Amino acid sequence: MSVTRMPTTPDAGERRTRLLGAGTRTPPTAAAIARRRWIVALTKRLLPVMAVALLATVALWPEYHRDAEQGRVAYRRSTLIPESGQLTDARYHGVDEHARPYTITATVARQLSPERIDLTKPAGDVSLESGTWLMVRALQGVYLQHAQQLDLSGKVFLYRDDGTFLATDSAALDLKAGAAAGAAMTHAEGPFGTLDAQGFAATDGGTVIRFTGPGRLVLNGKQN
Repeated sequence: MSVTRMPTTPDAGERRTRLLGAGTRTPPTAAAIARRRWIVALTKRLLPVMAVALLATVALWPEYHRDAEQGRVAYRRSTLIPESGQLTDARYHGVDEHARPYTITATVARQLSPERIDLTKPAGDVSLESGTWLMVRALQGVYLQHAQQLDLSGKVFLYRDDGTFLATDSAALDLKAGAAAGAAMTHAEGPFGTLDAQGFAATDGGTVIRFTGPGRLVLNGKQN
């Protein structure tokens, strides 16, 4: 007669002990918790910084263009116009053909085409090789950024740091050549005296200014 043995079945207490033992994990140490919290905090700080850095890189990335005639590389940077086509407190930087820097600002810039930008209350300054500078401002302006030309209208004011200033109703500036000209009535004052003429032409960054006549000139007398 054969005897068949039944498999031994663990009692309920033993099964509960095995299940609890299989599902139990070693709790993390205080050092591991602190390290995990530090990594999370660092990530929260780095993400905004990286986003700002990326946006700044896109906005300030310079455009390099080669001047075939001069055989040199010049640096240009212009303010990006948003999709709305209008930007406040706009600022443009460039250099003329003699590598002299200039800056154009405006309270409002409105992009009308890839080339033309209309400016409200434009102002600009040019630094000369001698260390002197020239400033110009007006009520309205049109900036052709690739041609580096600026047409000004409405209370055009030109100032040179030797004390000479010029006022007229319209003027055209060739920023690349460092020249300016106007055909409207022009009033000028400076160390030389006062002058009224029918127009003007400035070259070499404004260091030389010629006036078209007929005109009226009053020279300052010598100081005793």
